[in-house]
Amino acid sequence: MPRLLSWLEQRQPDVVCLQETKLVDDAFHQLLGEELANRGYSVALHGEAQWNGVAILSRVGLEEIVLGIPGGPGFPHPEARAVSATCGGVRIHSVYVPNGREPDSEHYRYKLAWLAALREVVRDGPREAIVCGDMNIAPTDADVFDPDAYIGQTHVTPPERAALAELEALGLRDVVRDRWPTERVFTYWDYRAGMFHQDLGMRIDLVLASAPVAGRVRAAWVDRLARKGKGPSDHAPVIVDLDEAPDGDIGPVVPPPSAPALERGSRKLPQSP
Repeated sequence: MPRLLSWLEQRQPDVVCLQETKLVDDAFHQLLGEELANRGYSVALHGEAQWNGVAILSRVGLEEIVLGIPGGPGFPHPEARAVSATCGGVRIHSVYVPNGREPDSEHYRYKLAWLAALREVVRDGPREAIVCGDMNIAPTDADVFDPDAYIGQTHVTPPERAALAELEALGLRDVVRDRWPTERVFTYWDYRAGMFHQDLGMRIDLVLASAPVAGRVRAAWVDRLARKGKGPSDHAPVIVDLDEAPDGDIGPVVPPPSAPALERGSRKLPQSP
């Protein structure tokens, strides 16, 4: 909570999408309701105890709130992984895509089915839309520190990437990659083994915008500085400015990566044997 509130003060975002809140809605309101209201935010919540949980914070309106994915799959029951609302004329989807755990597992198949259901919701929704959050998919090999380290892991398999591509095929643009087509850009670093300090990460937190919204983008970058310090998340915020860019177009990483890309196959993931 202290990290979130200080970040809100620093960046002054109009709309914030949160994932993995791990709180039922009453507990979220008790913890943060007054603090957010004092900062001018209305809140749309879809939470559950211990796991998952998503939220949208908005100070530019919050209308037509929908919890979850209507008709979507569960594991075995529907989980708190999606919330959508219209904020300032844009349909916002805050999503926490299932991890998948292991390729070809039951949870992996649930992940693919969940993404297919999300695609249907977005397809049938308004033309001005953003889908953002923890996608738990690195779109290409360029979005991981070393493709060889992820062999046999989820997040990088062809079916997952194909499901993400089918979502984007609705006309959604990956606005960070559009802005920084060749740069080394990550949003997630494992807590273990000094992965952040060595810049051994993945880009799995995405902002996908429909054409009318993508055309308004003035800046799109990863606030890497927010991953530093005491008690951070293992993800860094992704910031997209529409119409104006109060922080300027300051780039995909702040500060620059601490280390260059390594030779392929030279490092393993912390969980690898």
